[in-house]
Amino acid sequence: MVKHLETAVIGDEDLVSGLRLAGVSRYYKIKGGHDTREDVREALSGLIADPSVGIVMLLEDYAVYVEDLVAQVRKGKGATPVIIEVPSKFGTKYRDIREYYKAFIRESIGFDIEI
Repeated sequence: MVKHLETAVIGDEDLVSGLRLAGVSRYYKIKGGHDTREDVREALSGLIADPSVGIVMLLEDYAVYVEDLVAQVRKGKGATPVIIEVPSKFGTKYRDIREYYKAFIRESIGFDIEI
């Protein structure tokens, strides 16, 4: 039996709106301000604990707030959820985003995939 896992997004209004148009129904729109760190940590903690979530797309700008949680998930023995950092509309912190995603896939599944 195949288990259907949900995709979720944690991001700003632009990222969430775009991915909702693409069909993502689980989302956390972070408003910004002084509670951003706590809001992002709370949202990601809830999604990590939910066994129905398979992929979490996280706005790259928010990754700094949850580095410890992401590291825990990636070191864990479970395959889910996969947490993917998504660049903001202002760009990315990675010099070569293609290389970043190739390395991420290689680390996650153990081999390279050419896109």
